[in-house]
Amino acid sequence: MQFRQQALSKLQSPEELDLPVRLARPQGLLALVVTVVVMAAASVWAVTGSVSSTLRAPGILTHGQGSYVLQSPVTGQVTGVLAKEGQRLAAGAPVLRVRTARGDRLVRTIDAGRVTALEAGTGAVVTTGADVAAVEKTGSAGDPLLAMVYVPADSAGTVPVGADVDLTVQSAPAQQYGLLRGRVQAVGRGAQTRQQIARFLGDNALAGQFTKDGPTVAVLVRLVKSASTKSGYAWSSASGPPYALDSMTPASGAVHLAGQRPIDWLLP
Repeated sequence: MQFRQQALSKLQSPEELDLPVRLARPQGLLALVVTVVVMAAASVWAVTGSVSSTLRAPGILTHGQGSYVLQSPVTGQVTGVLAKEGQRLAAGAPVLRVRTARGDRLVRTIDAGRVTALEAGTGAVVTTGADVAAVEKTGSAGDPLLAMVYVPADSAGTVPVGADVDLTVQSAPAQQYGLLRGRVQAVGRGAQTRQQIARFLGDNALAGQFTKDGPTVAVLVRLVKSASTKSGYAWSSASGPPYALDSMTPASGAVHLAGQRPIDWLLP
């Protein structure tokens, strides 16, 4: 009761009515000013600023013309392997010699290219239609390498032609040699099935890896050339790996998408 009486006596006393009232402390005013300035800057940035993002997807180095699976036209036993993996062959070049009931027959390439895999060795028995080799179609050893990156179908629409791409190449560790530079040359018009990708790459297992999370769209990436590196292409490091790159080498691509205003995320 004593404190209540003191409070009532102060209210009844007119002596302190002319004293100034402190509405806010200086520290409070400073915090208010800082808050207003930060909110204003954030609003300006949301309208005029730009935030970039990347889309990561698996891919492979290739010559862009695709591959094909060579199948045996006959049934018999392989008596000779006439080509080696990595060898470039002309169209119609012999790959295997097969002994059949009607004599020896040769299994020949359909198109010119580089043998990337041999499925049948000497002594193996093959049947008509059996896969015996995979051949990557190339015109010459000087054909430039490309990268084929398989992005999720629901994200393909965000990939612009000309976008920069950083590639991590399996045969050239990024920690040691950096990232391979490239730019998007073309974006596929529709999603590809596992069978379509397998026909292009000549490798069903790789096609399964690229489609394991759902439909994908092929993005063709042109590698940036450089005369100062051993590989002939530009890297994030000064020189890149001290050796040439091979086609059909797995890679992972990070596609740099176009910048987007932060306010666009809030608008419907």
